[in-house]
Amino acid sequence: VHHGNGTQDAFWTDPQVGFFSMHRWPLYPGTGDSDETGAGDGLGATFNLPIAMGTTRRDCLNRFATELTRFADRLRPELVLISAGFDAHRNDPVGSLGLESEDFTELTAVVRQVADAHAGGKVASVLEGGYNPKALAECVDLHLQALA
Repeated sequence: VHHGNGTQDAFWTDPQVGFFSMHRWPLYPGTGDSDETGAGDGLGATFNLPIAMGTTRRDCLNRFATELTRFADRLRPELVLISAGFDAHRNDPVGSLGLESEDFTELTAVVRQVADAHAGGKVASVLEGGYNPKALAECVDLHLQALA
């Protein structure tokens, strides 16, 4: 649910690495506004999708699908890496955006479609967050099923 500021910073000027982040806004660390798009040769290789508290689940999922697909169609990635955080779940005590467990299946399916369309299906996922053990276990299970 928080912006991937460290990853964004690492690739801020790199045109070879696309960075897409959907995150709650405003929230720690205070970065990730939609006008942050990279710099120098990397201008346009960063896309931030800030989501306000109170955004409906459906709007969140639709915006993610639309914007990630558009971004990937423009950049045409050869590999898709997921920083998989599940703290957007409605039961998460840290960051909740009100998402349900099954919403992560839909989000993962969109990423999978992008990987299939542009990267020959090459996708890797790294667990980043989720602070309600029960919700985290459900979400990770559904995420892995959607990746398979």
